[in-house]
Amino acid sequence: MSGQVAAYFDLDGTLLDSSSEKTLTVDLAKRRPWRIPVGTVMWTLGLFGNLLRGRSLYDAARNRGHFALASWGVLEDYSSRLAKEKLASKIPLEAKQCLDWHRSQGHRLVLVTATIAPMAEAMAEVLGMDAVYGCGPESRQGMLSGSERGWSVPRRKGKVPVVEQDAKENNHDLTECYGYGNTMADTWFMRITGNPVAVNPGNTMKKMAIENDWEIKHWKI
Repeated sequence: MSGQVAAYFDLDGTLLDSSSEKTLTVDLAKRRPWRIPVGTVMWTLGLFGNLLRGRSLYDAARNRGHFALASWGVLEDYSSRLAKEKLASKIPLEAKQCLDWHRSQGHRLVLVTATIAPMAEAMAEVLGMDAVYGCGPESRQGMLSGSERGWSVPRRKGKVPVVEQDAKENNHDLTECYGYGNTMADTWFMRITGNPVAVNPGNTMKKMAIENDWEIKHWKI
């Protein structure tokens, strides 16, 4: 598939009219209520620890303390069930049609998301993606500590090297590829593609899209 065009997609708010990781977190708490105080304490510790290390509030708040002491196996099982039974219905028709169009053009579909890897992979299966990059370590064994140390974290600028490496490995010319996202955090990877598409953009992103002549789409359930 040398030279094939790729379409890179964000997940939450772009292909999915919901928060996939929040859905997983809430379901885990409902089924295992003891996790609520544990997750709250670990997330708070992670927040302040990240702030003390000089991280932005945006990144500090996106720690994985809410999954502390959960096993990767449990997250995989829960994610698979939720993706099929609950989140599949939150994929807008327009998003499905967009994916179908790219398939008809022979494009490779790639999901690049800051969602935790088991959920990212479960949603990629539901969406019929060709590849997926989510948050997590290379080897997923045992329980989570709540820390992202040693993880691949495709978030904000972190999506750029992921997309660049994927394009290099698959011989894609990024100037011919597509990049879909819904927030300013996604614009970092969108702008390195030749065809950025702003999905459900807020005012700031909409202004940026108009100024740079990016396509704008509105996908909602």
